[in-house]
Amino acid sequence: MDSKIEIKVTNPKKGDTVGNPAGPSPSSSPSPASQTSPSPEGRHRGHGHWHRHRERQQEEWMVDFMPFKKWVPWLIPGFVLVNIFLFIMTMYINDCPKTSNKCVAEFLGRFSFQPFNENPLLGPSASTLEKMGALQVDKVVKKHEAWRMISCIWLHAGVFHLLANMLSLLFIGIRLEQEFGFVRIGVLYLIAGFGGSLMSALFIQNGISVGASGALFGLLGSMLSELITNWTIYANKAPLLTLLLVIMINLAMGVLPQVDNFAHIGGFISGFLLGFVLLIRPQFGYISQKNVPPGYIAPRKPKHKTYQYVLWVISLILLIAIFATVLVYLLKGINLNDRCSWCHYMSCIPTPLWSCRQRQVYCQSTQFGKSMNLTCISNGKSEMYPLTEETRSQVQQLCSELCR
Repeated sequence: MDSKIEIKVTNPKKGDTVGNPAGPSPSSSPSPASQTSPSPEGRHRGHGHWHRHRERQQEEWMVDFMPFKKWVPWLIPGFVLVNIFLFIMTMYINDCPKTSNKCVAEFLGRFSFQPFNENPLLGPSASTLEKMGALQVDKVVKKHEAWRMISCIWLHAGVFHLLANMLSLLFIGIRLEQEFGFVRIGVLYLIAGFGGSLMSALFIQNGISVGASGALFGLLGSMLSELITNWTIYANKAPLLTLLLVIMINLAMGVLPQVDNFAHIGGFISGFLLGFVLLIRPQFGYISQKNVPPGYIAPRKPKHKTYQYVLWVISLILLIAIFATVLVYLLKGINLNDRCSWCHYMSCIPTPLWSCRQRQVYCQSTQFGKSMNLTCISNGKSEMYPLTEETRSQVQQLCSELCR
């Protein structure tokens, strides 16, 4: 949220009195004129002077009063460090020179990247990402590896992917953590990331999916719902249009091929609903008694408006209902593409420049002792792989990488 957003309570208008003194402050006394004037007129002038003096004190207190606590952000920078560390670990385990003789940046040794035709994002192979915990629907449903729904949001397909997501996380997340604290933002990040994984698993059931994009879109969605539910405390409404524009641009970029826009949409919906639940603020005019200086009486106002409570309840019910329904569909192995003929356009729109169809690939395999040679039928490329039980189960995935 822009730090220049104006909070009404720090800029009271005339008549918006937040506190009235119960009696004169010990540090202030009536003016000499009010003490020496015996006439009714003099008493009237003295009372007016005291009233103006009291209003000035109130205004000074109101300007200095900070209505919301500012938190020191540490969780979001910690998340960034964890993502970077896991990417380094992924590259260490990948060990490109061991499986390929065409690695990018070979001077990095085992940290070198897979060939561009296999991974143009400067990163590891798909099989390594799968080993590290990438989202793969078959393993979640058939092997009950539900932990992949969370682990996948900490992995990235390459350097470019990692940089884009981490810069966005710092830009969006730090400001939210400053405003609402690490507990609420941490919970929001994880649940939104899980929601993105759920949506992705229902529509993309071939291949793997990794990245923090779903959680990031959850933070964007929560920013939008926070502006809506706390609408009355903001004097400047312009950031709403800017935020809507940013969200639309990011969702529009998701229709490009090889981008998992379903994770973006699932994360955004989860974060949007969670924002009404976790990021609700007291209404304008509410003052907690513990924040009122001695000698002042704060007006008795309810902490939240009725519409905030209504949005809180509706959002929580919707979130639980959506998550429960999606989990049931996922555990039953339902592919929503079979029930929604147009939904695939939400993730990729075909144009003359690219195609959204996933072409079927075929490879010929030949075993040589403890190694296996795969040859792609469509482009004639060949590659040798160490023959293990894990390799046998990943032949189709290796074939897809070879035929790119």
